[in-house]
Parts: sequence; C-alpha cells; structure tokens
Amino acid sequence: MAVYRLFHELFNHKFGVETVMVDMTDLNAVKRAITSGTKLVHIETPDNPTNGVTDIEEIVKIAHQHGALVSVDNTFASPFNQKPLEYGADFVVEALTKYINGHGDAQGGAIISNDLETMDRIRYEAQVNVGSVISPFNAWQIFRGSVTFPLRMKRINESAQQIAEWLENRDNVTFVSYPGLKSNQGHEIAKKQMKNGYGGIISFGVSSDDKTVECFCAALKVITFAVSLGHDESLIFPQPSYDERIHLYPEQFRNGFIRFSVGLEEPEDLINDLDQALRSVGL
Repeated sequence: MAVYRLFHELFNHKFGVETVMVDMTDLNAVKRAITSGTKLVHIETPDNPTNGVTDIEEIVKIAHQHGALVSVDNTFASPFNQKPLEYGADFVVEALTKYINGHGDAQGGAIISNDLETMDRIRYEAQVNVGSVISPFNAWQIFRGSVTFPLRMKRINESAQQIAEWLENRDNVTFVSYPGLKSNQGHEIAKKQMKNGYGGIISFGVSSDDKTVECFCAALKVITFAVSLGHDESLIFPQPSYDERIHLYPEQFRNGFIRFSVGLEEPEDLINDLDQALRSVGL
C-alpha cells in the first residue's frame, strides 16, 4: 500500500516522476511498458499481498537491455530464502521491521547493492541531505532480532508450508496463494530463486463477504487480528474490497481475500485455530 501511494501519488503528482504499474509476473507486459526513458524497474517478489512470484533474472535481462536499473523488495521472501543480487538485481530493499527484527517492536529499512560507489551516493544523499537515519535504539533492537533470524525463518517456512497445504484442502477456501504449493502459478520460479523456503505469508480466500471475513478474523484465539507481518506471533488481516489497489488484483483476489502471516506458534495450534474460526462463521 505504501509503495503504491509513493509511486502513484507522491512521485507522479508531486515530483513529476512518471511511474507505471505493471504485473511483473507477466514478462510481455513488462516489455511493453518499458521505454528508452525508463530508469528503474522495481520488483516485489513474492508480492504483497497476492504472493505473485516474479522471475528476477528475466526482469533484469529486460531492464538492462534498456539501460534501466532493477531494485527488488525482498521483504516477503527475506534474505534467508532469497538473495536477489545473485540474480543480477542492482539493489535489494529489505524491511528490517519485519522478519529480520522479528518481534514487531522496531522500525527500519535497508538498501543493499554490490555497487559500492552507488551505495556511497545513497548514503550521502539519503542520510545527509534527507536525514534518513535509523534511531540507535531501533538499530539495537533489529541487531538483537537478527541473531535468531535464521532459526525463526526455518520454523516459519516449515509451518507456513504445512498450513498452506491444509488450507488448500479446506472446504469453502476458494484459493490459496503460496509459492511453496505446486498449484501456485509461480512455484517453478520460486523453486529456482527461493533456496531455503517460501516464506511465512499465505494469501487465501473464502466464499463470503467482507463482514463475514472480518468476523472470522475476530473469532481467532491464537492468531492475532492485526496488520503487519514477519513477527514472532501470527497475524491475520482481510484485504477489503474497498482497497484502493483492488483494480490491480487478479479477479480471484477481489472477494473474501485474507493475508495471513505465520509466526512461531505450533502449526497444529494455528490450524486448529483457523478451523474453529471458520466453523464459527459457517465456513
């Protein structure tokens, strides 16, 4: 949501920087959209909130042929599962607030590149001229969380895979979008570039309206009904039909759509919680 607003509202309308929204999983759409004036191609893979998987290597080829740089938002995958620089990306953006911190109590972000000259320029222009500097306490909290990051991600990967498979076989669940499922459109690409697992975000839908979906989320007892992701606790939130980006979603994501961030609880407890909450609203 924030990236959409940044590109669509701030860049386009206030700074005069032209931005174009494209389904990055569709390589032909990317080829049609890119021009000689394109300076940066930004990817989010898996994307938020539909879990679409983009082929980083192929996008890099297209962009570099036109002289454009490529940045990859790696938040959903995390650096434990995916390393975009290995596939030719020029920059990686990591939301340190999420999996790397892992406790939902600190805010931070990072831009990483193999180009040290460009990184020095970013440091100077962002930190000196704009003032984009993390607070010492947040930096310490993120550093503390990063110590257990690999252990947490391994557990989250395993739990999310188990839960996604359960949801896929559940009545009244209309779809499950998770890169680790063989039924996922981007599964083969995910296998290639997500080496250690498929992350902790499961997008799924139920055959119901927004009000019933919210009642389902409120009926959960182990899983917390709240925005955000990548924490030690499981979080769930419905993507409402009035989401300003709804027109960008594939059709199946426009009704009864829920984003679930799997935490460190026992997967059996999470499955039982989902089951009782679905039953409580007649699903």
